[in-house]
Amino acid sequence: MMMLYSGYQAWNDMMAPARFGAQIALSLKDRMGAAGNWPMPRRMFALMDVFQGAKLTHRRPAYAITQVRSGNADVAVREEVAMDLPFGNLLHFVKDDVETAQPKVLVVAPMSGHFATLLRNTVQTLLRDHDVYITDWKNARDVPLSAGRFGFDDYVDYIMTFMQELGPGSHLVSVCQPCVPAMAAVSIMAEDKDPATPRSMTLMGGPIDTRAAPTVVNELANDQSIEWFEDNLISMVPMRYAGRGRRVYPGFLQLSAFMSMNMDRHGAAHRELYQLLADGKQVEADRIKTFYEEYFAVLDMTAEFYLETVDKVFQRTLLAKGELTYRGRSVNPGAIRNTALLTVEGEKDDVCAVGQTAAAHALCTGLRPHLKRHHLQPGVGHYGVFSGSKWEKQVYPQVRNMILAMN
Repeated sequence: MMMLYSGYQAWNDMMAPARFGAQIALSLKDRMGAAGNWPMPRRMFALMDVFQGAKLTHRRPAYAITQVRSGNADVAVREEVAMDLPFGNLLHFVKDDVETAQPKVLVVAPMSGHFATLLRNTVQTLLRDHDVYITDWKNARDVPLSAGRFGFDDYVDYIMTFMQELGPGSHLVSVCQPCVPAMAAVSIMAEDKDPATPRSMTLMGGPIDTRAAPTVVNELANDQSIEWFEDNLISMVPMRYAGRGRRVYPGFLQLSAFMSMNMDRHGAAHRELYQLLADGKQVEADRIKTFYEEYFAVLDMTAEFYLETVDKVFQRTLLAKGELTYRGRSVNPGAIRNTALLTVEGEKDDVCAVGQTAAAHALCTGLRPHLKRHHLQPGVGHYGVFSGSKWEKQVYPQVRNMILAMN
């Protein structure tokens, strides 16, 4: 498996000339004038467009959030790196024209094979009423070995460090996989009476207790031993990259696993894309292309973070059993007393099914009932919890109201 990454890179290099040729051919379309829109050329250009777009990229796409509606005005947004750490930045979406201070919110993004830009819509919606920061994770293949290891406890460290940078009175919103380390971080901060402990913690579609409603993802994680995952999924970064020699779970492998679960749907989407391009329906085609440009942008995770997450979160469910530790300390969610808890689940979520995230309420024994809320969103799957029209119109008001109540 240590040679797998080099094999993938060699295949990518081999395909590069053909993709470059397709790009050159596409650039000729406008020069052909009206002939470029004849049925036969349009079909040929559509085929080349689909071919050159069906590739993985390994750099973070742009958030491209330059303006939001805040209050009664359109406000300009700019990105600012508040903290630059080896494995991830604390990225701040600054709104200079907002006169009234808004609640600070840290969005904890998954480190799960995709970049944090997957939460673009989440951030854009939160920006209406909040001062938003996000954990902007870096591709492990670009992090030199001299930066050291990055495991589960290091992830918890980053969350606590970022919350401390935001300061007292801030809020935390965690999406998907990081709900467990986020809850661990808040538990430790609460127990230590850290003044930067968030006033509210929103957990969205996260695997707090996968035993509550196992999904295909959970079954795959439990079908094999942790040794099997290490032997079969961990590879080494090739020499051409800054992280050369680092052991990683490659993003291309994780994407392959995700796509294999819904191969028919992805195949149908690309057939539809071809047909839309061939029919000249560019606007509809661009929606599909935009989705896959984001979906095919992958990052590598450090081997230790991936293996520890599989082991602690999906196989042994240590947090739910009260057995999770952080740097040798027991993690006690019962220590959370002043941080309000909101959990959000999607009715049709096949990644973190109904019940997995809501399990957090039973663990937070120190919270009074009025500080606990749960929202089950009808009609949405995993991504619909934090992206799309139902997130904006139905889920977001729940998140906003929780933050407002605790602010």
